[in-house]
Amino acid sequence: MSEHAGESESPIESVTNKIAEKLHGHGSSSSSDSDDENLEQPVHKVLGGGKPANILLWRNKKISAGVLSVATIIWILFELLEYHLLTLVCHILIFSLVILFLWSNATTFIKKAPPHIPEVQIPETALLEFVSAVRLDINQSLVELRAIASGKELKKFLAVIAGLWVVSVVGSWVNFLTLFYILFVLLHTVPVLYEKYEDPVDEFAEKAAAELKKYYAIVDAKVLSKIPRGPLKGPKSD
Repeated sequence: MSEHAGESESPIESVTNKIAEKLHGHGSSSSSDSDDENLEQPVHKVLGGGKPANILLWRNKKISAGVLSVATIIWILFELLEYHLLTLVCHILIFSLVILFLWSNATTFIKKAPPHIPEVQIPETALLEFVSAVRLDINQSLVELRAIASGKELKKFLAVIAGLWVVSVVGSWVNFLTLFYILFVLLHTVPVLYEKYEDPVDEFAEKAAAELKKYYAIVDAKVLSKIPRGPLKGPKSD
């Protein structure tokens, strides 16, 4: 009888239980890790580790600020000043070529060394590594979407549906570039803020999970439990 009771546990209640267990087990799991792994390590690993995670977590403030500044300048050029990509690229090339051409010819009159123009080439190894990394990320995303669509991951399914719905609503308010810039800024602010205030956020999430479980119990008692259900099918006997 108890086995059937465990099997009949509702999906939402199961999700809230898992969230609470994960939050309660955060301290015990961290104590079992090695000494060289501190509390910030999970956030770093979630972001993929390496240099991208260091940039998002502002390990080097100059590089992170520079990346965010470049993204802001690009957004201002294309969104506020309404520059087009092809026009901007052509204007940059025209300005650069004119400056270098005049500088190179002026050196013959002022008897100075001409400007050193470095040879710029895209290394094949770096390009292949980038393409390979993008391919792996795309394949991993497709695997995750397939697993979610197969009905095995209720928690991920609800999270993806909620995320896509939020993105669709925000996308109806702003264009793609502004949406991309907002997501870019969030990636550079939310992880570092969570890392700084991890304990209060986890405590709030734990309370929210408990409230969700409580409200679900009320809905289950007043509505869901009154819905008639068919008899459970047992295993077929030969």
